[in-house]
Amino acid sequence: MRKHFVYSLATSVFLLFNSCATNPVTGKRDISLVSEEQEIAMGLEADPQIVAQYGLVQNPTLQKFIQEKGQQMAAVSHRPNLKYEFKIVDSPILNAFAVPGGYVYFTRGIMAHFNSEAQFAGVLGHEIGHITARHSAQQQSKSILTQGVLLGGMIAFPELAELGDVASQGASLLFLKFGRDDERQSDELGVEYSTKIGYDASHMADFFQTLQRQSAQSGQGEIPEWQSTHPNPANRYSTVHQLADQWKQKTNATNLKEGRDSYLRMIDGLIYGEDPKQGFVENNTFYHPELKFQFPVPTGWNIQNTPQQVQMAPKDGKALLFLRLAQGTSLETAAQQMLQANQLQAIESKQVTVNGLPALAVIAQQSTQQQQQAQQQQAAPIQALSYFIQYGGNIYNITGVSAAADFNNYFQSFSAVAQNFRQLTDQEKINRKPEVVRIKTVKAAGTLTQVLRTFSVPDKRLEEMAILNGMQLTDRVEAKTLIKVIEK
Repeated sequence: MRKHFVYSLATSVFLLFNSCATNPVTGKRDISLVSEEQEIAMGLEADPQIVAQYGLVQNPTLQKFIQEKGQQMAAVSHRPNLKYEFKIVDSPILNAFAVPGGYVYFTRGIMAHFNSEAQFAGVLGHEIGHITARHSAQQQSKSILTQGVLLGGMIAFPELAELGDVASQGASLLFLKFGRDDERQSDELGVEYSTKIGYDASHMADFFQTLQRQSAQSGQGEIPEWQSTHPNPANRYSTVHQLADQWKQKTNATNLKEGRDSYLRMIDGLIYGEDPKQGFVENNTFYHPELKFQFPVPTGWNIQNTPQQVQMAPKDGKALLFLRLAQGTSLETAAQQMLQANQLQAIESKQVTVNGLPALAVIAQQSTQQQQQAQQQQAAPIQALSYFIQYGGNIYNITGVSAAADFNNYFQSFSAVAQNFRQLTDQEKINRKPEVVRIKTVKAAGTLTQVLRTFSVPDKRLEEMAILNGMQLTDRVEAKTLIKVIEK
């Protein structure tokens, strides 16, 4: 999980009046709570947590590509002295984000939606711009003073978030939320940097249209992450085109590259959408084909699946339920370690079986010291139901936690998930294959609709494929053009 530096309020106030830095892009003096050394330290600490949370895409060609292009761009940026890292993380969400100190991450979801090296380069330059203009460092400065407030809308009780390892995730959302001025500046820097390494930056604007169409098709509840966290004013498309023209003139650039076919060939075979082997939800049941287990998901609850754990929460945020691998060689030591790590004390414990599997059920509450601290902070004491289940050479910990006052309301939901944990035997679920991006060569000219049908794309997915290709269904596609389709 992502972790970030937390300073005391007194330290923050001291730094506020004693820390100024010259913005490398504007040349102006900015008040900052975060020095460049602290930026670098934040990146060093956050990077292994981000990689652990999402995992890296196992594609050496793509990882090499983002590193090479990133380093080229960093060298012409306003902060070439930083040690930059560029990585593609294993998430289906359309997202790209930057962490202070020179760390930039693209998801495989956003990689699947680019249609040229130039589109990719524009967004890469945009993210580097957040680092060079110190936007992410400035957002981290704000988070130092607002971390406690941030979680209010997501989890009603910070103690719950801490137990479920989501407190740091909530704070990290600040890295992705910038004001319109910051976004405009990063767009300008994205155009500048991508032009300087030889790309036609006007194609960056085309990608904004892809995001807008993806949002319209999915509905606001599934808005692409990069768009939802990067405000998109109506004139952004035309502004980027104007900036691209200006930078072509400034650099006297000729033969700027689009790199459409080369990019498409690189992403052939990239997993598209959820990767079933990492676990998937279907009909309110979570299945893990590799570890061969399943359990129900409470109706209406949100779910987040990461390599470390599966988290579930009701929409009101008043409870948290997670499954993760427990530490320890026996059920008893696993329970002991989990309780100690979270400063909980057992008030009831019993040996049980869960669908034939040996298990230990524990009801726990905060230690007396923790309860006293909670009272001093005017926070509600919490209570938890934990099951430790032995299966397949592992011990799984399923824990549901809520405020003690709400515990009885959520007990049945917690219990139902744990008691219905079972072995997965359905071969169709175990052998579920991911969808992948496949690059096809058009044999005969026609509209995109006609072309897609020749590759057996079902009508219900035509618009999705049009968006994926950055085209309209009515666009004419010439023979020998490369296009994307999705196959199992």
